[in-house]
Amino acid sequence: MASARLKYLSLGVLVFQTTSLVLTMRYSRTLQAEGPRYLASSAVVVAEVMKIFTCVLLVFKEHNYSWRALNSILRQEIAHKPIETLKLAIPSGIYTLQNNLLYVALSNLDAATYQVTYQLKILTTALFSVSMLGRRLGVYQWLSLLILMAGVVFVQWPSDSTADPEKEALSAGSQFVGVAAVLVACCSSGFAGVYFEKILKESKQSVWVRNIQLGMFGLVFGLFGMMAYDGERVRESGMFQGYNTVTWTVVALQALGGLVIAAVIKYADNILKGFATSLSIILSTLISYFWLQDFEPTGVFFLGAMLVITATFLYGYEGKPSPNPSRA
Repeated sequence: MASARLKYLSLGVLVFQTTSLVLTMRYSRTLQAEGPRYLASSAVVVAEVMKIFTCVLLVFKEHNYSWRALNSILRQEIAHKPIETLKLAIPSGIYTLQNNLLYVALSNLDAATYQVTYQLKILTTALFSVSMLGRRLGVYQWLSLLILMAGVVFVQWPSDSTADPEKEALSAGSQFVGVAAVLVACCSSGFAGVYFEKILKESKQSVWVRNIQLGMFGLVFGLFGMMAYDGERVRESGMFQGYNTVTWTVVALQALGGLVIAAVIKYADNILKGFATSLSIILSTLISYFWLQDFEPTGVFFLGAMLVITATFLYGYEGKPSPNPSRA
């Protein structure tokens, strides 16, 4: 019962985090403000620092707030096991690339196009789960994946009644860059999530310690990427140029996302996490309608919503996958 409550609680938090992150990230990349815009590469670095700090605190709490125990576990699992630690370099590098690509995508695509395209990560995760983990999906589960994809497309289907000025203003080049970024991010998300799950299945280490290891490599890769692509701007105005309240909110939500997903996959799996993300699309659309008032729901929207909900229940109909801790 306790595990079930934690599973649904973590899934609920994930839906909230995913919805808030997409809306605030898109808003932060299109917000017209004085001065330079914040660097996406800098935001990725700061998010990694936040995740490392939070995971260290969680490990500290797990060991009854003992500095000696914290120091011992970090030295034993990180410094004294270099080969095991180096295994995390591959998914960490892919995660860092993925996080940067999402900023690129939301800088070049509207939220609707981004969200519906990014749901392809559900399919890539399923394929990598089958090929790398030997996971077997039943007929109902494969069917639910197809229904889910159809439902997401219907939910985000553009209306023919009104034209989107912002979408019309985007150049063909920007559209291509945005879509390419999303497609690469989908593949990287599926592979990295399943690869990390495979590593955790072969060890008994704490998820938080593994996330510290991921964060360490992610910080190194992120700093390297920031200096390689934005080094001149960082030297001129600093890495925190353009930061404001919205920026810090985006960074905090991105940092929270990795930890929430780690908790979700601890009680479920990567594909179930994808369904929670799909439900967040519906919530984002409802928020746009009731609060932002920039969306008019149609019959196609309601059809898509029903398909997504049906797919969610259908996925769990033919057996449930064994709980495996992971992060995606």
